[in-house]
Amino acid sequence: MKRRDSLKAIGLATLSTALLVDACKNDSPKTTEAPAASTPTPTDAGVAGREAFEIERDKKLHAEKFFTPHEMATITVLADIIIPKDEKSGSASDAKVPDFIEFIVKDIPEHQVPMRGGLRWLDVQCLTRFNRAFVDCTPPQQLEMVTAIAYPLKATREMKQGVTFFNRMRDLTASGFFTSKMGIADLGYVGNSPNKWTGVPEDVLKQYGMEHV
Repeated sequence: MKRRDSLKAIGLATLSTALLVDACKNDSPKTTEAPAASTPTPTDAGVAGREAFEIERDKKLHAEKFFTPHEMATITVLADIIIPKDEKSGSASDAKVPDFIEFIVKDIPEHQVPMRGGLRWLDVQCLTRFNRAFVDCTPPQQLEMVTAIAYPLKATREMKQGVTFFNRMRDLTASGFFTSKMGIADLGYVGNSPNKWTGVPEDVLKQYGMEHV
């Protein structure tokens, strides 16, 4: 699955990303560096605008583990299928998206059951089709399975649970990647920057007869 196809399928997750990030902020404000090149690690020095109890809460969440190693491996493969590495930037896992997802499901617990259930569903489907878990399948087999659940309008009724899971996985992946340093660079977003004054444009000066002043 090419990056261009992945981003088209995600639609840049503009609305869902904004809603998720906003939900994260409302639930427990965190530094925007959370999904960057490394797992967010609040320090005792604190972050501007954050209370000590918020920093301690983040430390506690980072110290906990929710997903098993097998589940994390599955999430990593899925994330890299959704946003693979290309000539422009790294993959989702290069941007530490799996770590972002691990943190988010602890920060927003309502993701836990759907994510764990979806990962289990994926393995059961692969065991039925290929006699092996998703991470042990060949790349073509993994893509075949993902294709069956990545496009809601084309998916069969039997794939409905997988579609619901993959939609969530895709939104979390997009949220993690496009709020990371790598993802922001991928979008080409530079934020607010000071303008450089080069004087009144020549056409404006000429309009008012001031080009020789």
